[in-house]
Formats: sequence, C-alpha cells, structure tokens
Amino acid sequence: MVSKLSTNIRVIQYGLGPIGRAMARYMVEKPGFDLVGAVDVDPAKVGSDIGRVIGLGGSLGHVVCERLAHVTSEADVVAHATSSHFHVFREQIVEMLEAGFDVVSTAEELSFPWLAHPREAAEVDALAKRVGRTVLGTGINPGFIMDYLPLCLTAICQRVDRIDVVRRVDASARRGPFQAKIGSGLTVEEFDGRMAAGRMGHVGLPESMDMIADTLGRTLIRREYQVEPVVASRPIKTDHVEVQPGRVAGLRQVARGYTDDGEFLTLTMVASLEQGDDAAPFEPAAPSEPAAPSEPAAPSGPWDTIRITGEPDLEVRLKGVHGDIATVAIAVNAIPGVRAAPAGLVTMRDLSIVTV
Repeated sequence: MVSKLSTNIRVIQYGLGPIGRAMARYMVEKPGFDLVGAVDVDPAKVGSDIGRVIGLGGSLGHVVCERLAHVTSEADVVAHATSSHFHVFREQIVEMLEAGFDVVSTAEELSFPWLAHPREAAEVDALAKRVGRTVLGTGINPGFIMDYLPLCLTAICQRVDRIDVVRRVDASARRGPFQAKIGSGLTVEEFDGRMAAGRMGHVGLPESMDMIADTLGRTLIRREYQVEPVVASRPIKTDHVEVQPGRVAGLRQVARGYTDDGEFLTLTMVASLEQGDDAAPFEPAAPSEPAAPSEPAAPSGPWDTIRITGEPDLEVRLKGVHGDIATVAIAVNAIPGVRAAPAGLVTMRDLSIVTV
C-alpha cells in the first residue's frame, strides 16, 4: 500500500447494499476521490462493472469482487457498509487492516465500542496501531445527531446538568431494509417476539450514550433501554411494504443513563411510517427518579431536538435530516480526517472538524 500523502484518495467500497451503493456514487461525484474497487458477496453483483451496479449506467473500468483479496487496484481506504454488529463485521475490519487499508465504516457498534465491546475494541485498536492504519465508525445516528452534535453544543455551556435528544424519522422515505428493521407490517406480537430475540430495532443508542457520558467525564451507574411499537391508525403503503391499521408502522426506543445525581441522559428514537405526536420520552421507570423535562409540541414531519439543561439552557431543533443521505455524507466526508488521524481505532470526537 501507499503512504497517507496521496493526492486523490483511492477507495474500495466494501458492501453494496443501498447505503454502500450511495456511498460509491457520492465518491465518484466528489472531487479528490477515486473509486477503484468494490466488494460484495451477492453473486448477482460479483464480476459486474461497479458503475452499472451502483446505478451510474456507464462503466468505471473496475468490477465487483467477492473478496477484498481479489481487488487488484492500489488503494488507500476501504469504505465499509455491511452489518451493524461486531460479531459480524469484526473479521471484515481485521481483513482490511491486515491488507494495509484505513477504514471508515457505517457499523453502529463500531462508533464508540469501548464500553459495550471493550475486548473487541482493544483488539481492533491494537491491530490498527501495529499496521499504522486508522479505523472509524460513523453515521448520522450514532456518529452525529445523538452524540457528536450534543457534545459540540456543550462547548458554549459553563455547566451541563442533563442532555435530552429526540430523533423522529419519517421512515416512509427510507430504504426497504430500514423499514423492515423497525418492524413495518408486523403484528404487535411478531414485533415483540423479534425484539426479544434481538433480531430487530435501531442499533446505536448505547454507543451514543456511552460516547456522551465518557467524553463529559460522567460515570453512568445505571442504563435503561425500552422499546415499543408505533401502531398504524390507517392503511399505509410505501415502495417496500403495505401496513394495515393495527399493525406495526415503526418503533420508539429510549435509552436512559443515570449518574449518582440521577437521570443525566435521555435519548429517544422514533422511526415510523406514520407521523404523529408520538415522540415524547417514556415516563421514568421509578417514581422516585426526577421527571424528564416536558417535550415541546412537535412540528409536522421528521425532526431532531437536542436539549441541554445547564448554564445556559439550550435547545436546538433540526428539521428533515434524511438519515440515509446524511449517513452517506458523513461517512465519505470523514475519510480525509481519518487519513490524517493517528493510527488506531478512533471515534468522531478524535477527528478534526468534518466538512463537505
């Protein structure tokens, strides 16, 4: 491989699902990047020109390979978009590092793995340092809205007493796998069964909570996670699913983190095909715990609210952040920062400011 001083950054896209294909298209369009290879296990894609697989119509002169080792082009970075879970993507990350590549991944459990997956994180970090390469996990959530952005806002605070983040997503505008991940079209009983089996739901709230608490020097003595279905009140049809009234249109997940002083963090994620006034946080599990601040009236459509209670109190609201577009943007835009970062497993808080 080459040094980190190349002019154009040469990238291999690993994983060509909806997000991976969108990342590849963005890299083709973005100045300073050369897409020189792609990896995917789908037999329908292997051997085909990358340009056609990612929807450009024309040829890019490189074909999709089944294995990273089969890519013959010289490259600097692998952009990774496969699984959310460490037990699935760990060997993929190891393969990339051993081949001498920097890595930027959309894997949620890689975004801040030091507390939830300490052994795996230490192994990846040690390998990256040994081979002189850098690994980052990022995305819109985790990676920005519910962790990095709130941390940035604390820069103008003299004191932080608690942080509340609510993200409300219009899932009808999202890709098919995302609609399936939130349970769209299932019965409530099917939803509960799949959640209990760990086969569904948003991944990343623990990582966001740990990143905020660790960065601010707070020790969480207790963590609580809750999830419930959002049930459709009317027939809903998207390009990927049809949902009848009474069936699941999405979900609401809440993560709460407590310090010795009480509830410090509340992260609420609502992703639904049906948009309603359903994004208020869960009531605290124990009556003795301090109640969360009342949620302001929600505007129509998707929105994100970050509220910091302290000195001063802050509230920031973003309207209409499309998760797929934003995930592609932040993952690709972070690549130059990863190239400039020290070797090892890093997080968004370790990079210089990421810009377009």
